[in-house]
Amino acid sequence: MSAFKEGDPTTLNRMYGRSIGKPLRGRQQGLVDDLLPKIAVPAEGPVTAEGLFGEDCPLHLEIGFGSGEHLAYRADLLPNHGFIGAEPFLNGVAAALGHVDDERLANIRLHHGDAIDVLQRLPDGALTMCYLLHPDPWPKNKHAKRRMVNDGPIALIAQKMKPGGEFRFGTDHDIYLRHALMVMQRHTDKFEWIVEGPADWQNRPSGWCETRYEYKARNTFGHEVWYFRFRRL
Repeated sequence: MSAFKEGDPTTLNRMYGRSIGKPLRGRQQGLVDDLLPKIAVPAEGPVTAEGLFGEDCPLHLEIGFGSGEHLAYRADLLPNHGFIGAEPFLNGVAAALGHVDDERLANIRLHHGDAIDVLQRLPDGALTMCYLLHPDPWPKNKHAKRRMVNDGPIALIAQKMKPGGEFRFGTDHDIYLRHALMVMQRHTDKFEWIVEGPADWQNRPSGWCETRYEYKARNTFGHEVWYFRFRRL
């Protein structure tokens, strides 16, 4: 279990939110029953590239991968890298399994649950990249400490990233945007914001695909989307 104390931003936030939505369709349930056990992150013990993929390779972690579009895109783009996706929402896990199966992606491992559990079991300095795209904003002030971008989780991510590694964060929520930048400003000893001007946070960087969630945020709700890259010092 993750250490969590409501109201304290220095503790490690467990991932709040739904764990299941609509009933799974036949193929989705089959993938959860048959494929997920084969590519699931082990429930206990260290989480290493050798243990997951049988070799030492660059490791990527996506926290809350939604339906898995970005995770699958990156895994296909970098077949010699290992990708770990953590997502508590079962329907999202089932959708990601569909990508893995359809695209025959051998370099993805999934954790149906809290990303903090995976982070805590990674060796220090193991991660090459970490992604947090459109996390739940928890816009009410009383829920701000539930956001993944808080001092405790960011310090843990920094601990698990190798020097020069990259933390990517995206949001379409202005409250979360301001909160995240405030938190990251407190961690300039760990992360350097890769930025030269407004175009860097207003335009999606190369290698960062548009997900269905982002498309809906922009085109259905008219939200602006912001993109951030931070380099581990």
